[in-house]
Amino acid sequence: MRVVLAEDLFLLRDGLVRLLEANDFEIAAAVATGPELSRALADADYDVAVVDVRLPPTHTDEGLQCALRARRDRPGLPVLVLSQHVEQLYARELLADGSGGVGYLLKDRVFDAEQFVDAVRRVAAGGTAMDPQVIQQLLSRHAADDRPLTRLTPRELEVLELMAQGRSNSAIAGQLVVTERAIAKHTSNIFAKLDLEVSDDDNRRVLAVLAYLDQGR
Repeated sequence: MRVVLAEDLFLLRDGLVRLLEANDFEIAAAVATGPELSRALADADYDVAVVDVRLPPTHTDEGLQCALRARRDRPGLPVLVLSQHVEQLYARELLADGSGGVGYLLKDRVFDAEQFVDAVRRVAAGGTAMDPQVIQQLLSRHAADDRPLTRLTPRELEVLELMAQGRSNSAIAGQLVVTERAIAKHTSNIFAKLDLEVSDDDNRRVLAVLAYLDQGR
């Protein structure tokens, strides 16, 4: 699996390269600036892009803008964002097309190599890998003024948050220490209350929920 990596801090970039290579990834390009990332995304043969939001020369949103442009040219391009902060605008833009293969992790909340490697693989396979804090902010953004969301019970909100992280019914049941049948019932209730089409495809249902939460921006 080939990776394009964009991170301006040398030590972090070098550490990520070593970590990915140790887990059988091949580095198609490892770059430090927005222009370098644009060229790498246009030219390299790769499976997933792992990008920082803020890159030189302006340290604003070069990383995300490069990834979003590449995703428009190559729909469904898997992109995993690494950031210091929850940037809701960027999360919404990534999720807007609903085509899968997206992730948003906070750098200081990646606690071990297995967690990070699993996220890269999940996104490369077309799934989602969203940090819980990103999901919480999206949920809280809508909870006060979105009537359908306020219809959900506290337990359904818990299930929704875990669902939006990319977890299957089985994984959610394990997390909440309930039966998978109970989670299936909660999931059906959530879809009904949010007027979403029921789907057995975990990635589709996660993206459907996230797309709903993104409405009204």
